Amino acid sequence: MTRVKRGSIARRYRKNILDFASGFRGAHSRLFGAANQQEKRALACAYIDRNNRKRKFRRLWITRINAAARKNGITYSSMIHNLFENQVFLNRKTLAQVATPDAYCSSRLVQKISDGEY
Repeated sequence: MTRVKRGSIARRYRKNILDFASGFRGAHSRLFGAANQQEKRALACAYIDRNNRKRKFRRLWITRINAAARKNGITYSSMIHNLFENQVFLNRKTLAQVATPDAYCSSRLVQKISDGEY
């Protein structure tokens, strides 16, 4: 069996990892072993935070909708319930975008769904 040294391939692999870790601090950007561990951790945290970002935005939208609903004398849960009863299928992102800059529009929406006119 002949010996395989993997010179160029191994160098390219290590170079890619060190390029990825170029912004890290200290030895984490210069030493391959430390950079390799930090890269794995960074990618794992990035995966987790992509899901956390969705969760945080949904919480923000619900908070904004709740604030707009309470200005009009109704709770968030009853507003969502009335929306589904009247078959108004707006998602929370859209409702928050309507509620934040346009108070008149959100108050009209709450009135319509509360009366069952929608």
